Formats: sequence, C-alpha cells, structure tokens
Amino acid sequence: MKLLLDFLPLLLFFGSFKYADQHQDWAAAFTSEHFGFMVSGGKVGPEEAPMLLATLVVIVATLLQVLVLKARRQKVDLMLWISLVLVVVLGGATIWFHNENFIKWKPTGLYWAMALTFWISNAFMGKNLLKTMLGAELDLPAGVWQRLNVAWVLFFGALGVVNLYVAYSFSRSAWVDFKAWGVTGLIILFTLGQGLYLSKYLAPAEGKDEAKP
Repeated sequence: MKLLLDFLPLLLFFGSFKYADQHQDWAAAFTSEHFGFMVSGGKVGPEEAPMLLATLVVIVATLLQVLVLKARRQKVDLMLWISLVLVVVLGGATIWFHNENFIKWKPTGLYWAMALTFWISNAFMGKNLLKTMLGAELDLPAGVWQRLNVAWVLFFGALGVVNLYVAYSFSRSAWVDFKAWGVTGLIILFTLGQGLYLSKYLAPAEGKDEAKP
C-alpha cells in the first residue's frame, strides 16, 4: 500500500501527460475551461496543455498523498514535505507562466535536497542517516557507513545534473519517460550495486549464524 502511494503521483503525472499529449486539442480546451483561472491570460494552447495538465495532476496527487498519510496517522517523511513544497511552488509557476521549465527543475531540486540532507546531517550533526534508517538490519563497520553516505550524496547530486541534461537536451516527452522510468532504473541499479558492495561484509556474519548450534 505504501509503495503504491509513494509512486502514485509519478504514475499519474506520466499517464496524464501521455494521454494529453495524444489529445492536445482536448487537453487545451479542458484545461482552459476548467482551470483557466490558474493560468496567466486564462487560455492554454494545444502545445503546452499536456505538461500543464500533468503538472496540475501531480500537484493534486502529492497533496492527497500527504493528506492520506496524515489521515492514517502515519509519519510524513521530510523528503515528502520537500517534494510537496517544490511541486506546489514550481508546478504553480509552470501553470501560471505557461512555462514547463519550472516543473523540470522540481526533480533536481528534490535530488539535491536529499544530497544536502545526507551531507549536512553527517558533516555538521554527526548523524549518518543511512545508519539511522538501516542500522537495525545491517551491522557494518563505521567506515562502510561513511562510504555509503558519501555514495548517496554523490549519486543524488549527479542525478540532479542528469535530470537537467535530459530536460534541456531532449524532447519533453523523452524527459517525462526518463523521469518515470529512467530515474527509477538508475536508483534500482545503484541500490543493486551497493548490495554487491555490502555482500562481502554481510557474508561472514551469515556464516557465523549458520555455525551456531
């Protein structure tokens, strides 16, 4: 349930953009009629309608995601709060100014915020967030936790740069595909790579457990 809720805004953004991109005249008329008051000039053109409509959908979906978690009395993670602020501010600017560049910066803002959070908490507060989240499941040397933290900082920093490269070097449709599937694939590959790196530290512990009578 939580996994679906986490990915719901992204899936809705992807699906609404793809549908609107294939029905641009309908999307322009629908957005202008129902949401024209949110757009400077009150009218949306066919070319810009898919991104504006998808942005509106992801704003609503992210708001609902937070409201559902609050209603279920579950914790709203810091990254979700940051994501909500970014999507409302940058998404709102995208809609009002008819400019998709604002929403294209949202993923980069989130990735860099995550990188800064991992770095600042470790460098200035002496708190390794990865160890805080996973320390109960993984027994690793302090140096390994430190290297993992640095790896995530660099990964999220690089991911923010890659997002901007794709956003400004390829079509908006290609960027939407990358945002939905490319980023997900990179995160999975990075996580698998870390799993392989950690295997040499976990294997001895497992062997000791099996040796116990």
